[in-house]
Amino acid sequence: MNLSELNQQQFVDKFGGVYEHSPWVAKQTYPLLSSSIKTADDLAALMTKTMLNANKQAQLELICAHPDLAGKAAIAGDLTDESTNEQKGAGLDQCSKAEFAEFTRLNNAYTEKFNFPFIIAVKGHNRSSILAAFAARLNNSTQDEFFEALKQINRIAKFRIKEIYK
Repeated sequence: MNLSELNQQQFVDKFGGVYEHSPWVAKQTYPLLSSSIKTADDLAALMTKTMLNANKQAQLELICAHPDLAGKAAIAGDLTDESTNEQKGAGLDQCSKAEFAEFTRLNNAYTEKFNFPFIIAVKGHNRSSILAAFAARLNNSTQDEFFEALKQINRIAKFRIKEIYK
C-alpha cells in the first residue's frame, strides 16, 4: 500500500476507525507520514506515537470510547464492525448466562474503580482468559490501568491496521 497516494481525507477514511471512535489519531498522524512508512508495523508505530503524544484528556476520551466487553452495546448491536468481529472472534457472543453475569459484574466493578472501561486486545484470547485478566487487573492502581488501557488500545489498533493493509 502506498500511503503517499492518499490525501488526508482518504487516509482518515481508511484508518480513522483504527482507534475506536477517535479519527483524530489518523488526522494528526497524516502530516507525519513519510516515505519511510512502508509497512503496517511502520504505520502502527507512527499512529501509536501520535496517540501517546496526545494530552491525558484526549487519551482518557479515547479509552472511554471503547465499549464494555460482552456488554449492553454488544447485545444491542451498537458496536463498531471492528469491535463486533473482535468480540465474536474471542467467543464473547457465545457467553453463557453465568459468563455474561460475570462480565457484567466485572465491567461494573472495573468502571466503578477506574472510571473508564476495561480494555483488552481480545485477539488470541477466549472468554476464560479475558475473565482471568479482568479479575487480575482489578487489583492494579488507576495509573497502572490507564497505561495498560493505552497499551491494549495500541495492540488493537495494530491488529486493525494489519487487517487494512492486507
